[in-house]
Amino acid sequence: MNVVKGSDVGHQPVASSARRHPSLADVAVLAGVSHMTVSRVINDSGVVRPATRERVLAAIESIGYRPNTAARALVTGRTGTLGVVTLDSTLYGPASTLYGVERAARDAGFAITVASISQPGGQAIAEAVESLQRQAVEGIVVIAPHVATAKALEFAPHGVPLVAVGGAASPVPAVSVDQYDGARLATEHLLSLGHKTVWHVGGPADWLEAAERERGWRETLKAHGVRRPRLTRGDWSPRSGYQAGKALAGESSLGAVFVANDQMALGLLRAFTEAGISVPGDVQLVGFDDIPEAEFFNPPLTTVRQDFDEVGRRTFHLLSEQMNGGRPSSEQIPARLIVRESSGAA
Repeated sequence: MNVVKGSDVGHQPVASSARRHPSLADVAVLAGVSHMTVSRVINDSGVVRPATRERVLAAIESIGYRPNTAARALVTGRTGTLGVVTLDSTLYGPASTLYGVERAARDAGFAITVASISQPGGQAIAEAVESLQRQAVEGIVVIAPHVATAKALEFAPHGVPLVAVGGAASPVPAVSVDQYDGARLATEHLLSLGHKTVWHVGGPADWLEAAERERGWRETLKAHGVRRPRLTRGDWSPRSGYQAGKALAGESSLGAVFVANDQMALGLLRAFTEAGISVPGDVQLVGFDDIPEAEFFNPPLTTVRQDFDEVGRRTFHLLSEQMNGGRPSSEQIPARLIVRESSGAA
């Protein structure tokens, strides 16, 4: 995934010529600042007041300015390119994380080079990082929702700025959504509706997010003194959710289910419909992720939302701090419960 930049040519405001790309000088004129201030914002160097930074960024967006990566590299010795290691996956979480990181980098004038791996083992991670280093990237983001990926980061090379996304227990600076608290919100919401317990359809055991969502569910039930029913697992797919739904349909005590992602929740809805179980009449359901289709499920799905745009912004910020010699700490982003009809909301 490479981002193509516009050229940085000319020295007059963009209105003077419709046949050339906007220049840094055009941005400076529009924002009412010096070209050095614009340069500091683009290169994330030096101190710029927040209000001035916002004005410069608004000007950049308004005229469509894109820094000349080659010219900047000659002046600063920096390539303006970041690397991303990610699982070769179309799952909503990893794909949305990649998009959030790419957009934050693009907004800051960086190009992105992606190294996809099919298996999350240590050797695959090491080879991907080495490949990106050969391309002279300034920093590397590893999208690490998998246990094996997080463990592989213990052997990450020193000397290259590196941030993990999704690895709450990562040995390198990491950005993650609070999966545990998201699961707590979902479980407490269902308990608040008067249910004696909450069943859970978990994700794969070797995924960090699945483990944290399961832990949040389990410990919330314990904190409320509630009996914990048996755990059912899926593989994130609607088909596995459908199979879990068929297995749960015969449970006499079934009244509330927290599902570890929205795709599996979709499968549960299909299985319950076939079994004559009404949602939310007989069983109330909560998912996780808030995929774009969730509000169009039948019924619309109550779910836990992850802010992937904010994940991207925080990730780029941590990476930028490292690239400028800092030693940032890991950050966690709150999850948010979105209540819809599948849990009985009007």
